[in-house]
Amino acid sequence: MTDTAEFPPDDDNGPESAPTGWLTPEDLAAVRAQLPLVYVDAVPVRVDDSGDVVAVGLLLRASPLGNMTRALVTGRVLYHERVRDALLRHIEKDLGPVALPRVPASPQPFTVAEYFPTPGITPFHDPRQHAISLAYVVPVTGDCRPQQNALDLAWLTPEEACSDTVQAEMVNGQGTLVRQAMAHVGRLD
Repeated sequence: MTDTAEFPPDDDNGPESAPTGWLTPEDLAAVRAQLPLVYVDAVPVRVDDSGDVVAVGLLLRASPLGNMTRALVTGRVLYHERVRDALLRHIEKDLGPVALPRVPASPQPFTVAEYFPTPGITPFHDPRQHAISLAYVVPVTGDCRPQQNALDLAWLTPEEACSDTVQAEMVNGQGTLVRQAMAHVGRLD
């Protein structure tokens, strides 16, 4: 297949033409209106010595309307970025530089979540766009501290994270992802 690929001429491959993966707000709005975007969702967990999940990390965020919500680590995969690198970047962005995530060399998602701007098509909703998100359970072993726009990080037992009370604090279907993640790791019947 590579012999038929079209590559730009060598003189167009200078540092000034290298894509950064970042879009201007205007460009991002235009892309969101026309194409599904690729995201990653990470369910940070603590595991015991035998590898069983003992705690789920949920971020506390303020919504644009001022409501407090629980959330997962999530974010876009940038152009020319490996999924593994996107996971690591977003975990560091939300949980801090010493979270010490254990992402395998070849990560496999536990599910693929399809977020639509129209509510009700799937359990997942994003009013800004149509997004496809690869969802992962990621053990973290380091010191996690909420970063960026996260106000707090709570470590809950799998049962607490799946409780109706906590699920009501999660929006856009992320509670469904938590339940699917805990079922995937054998912590939800």
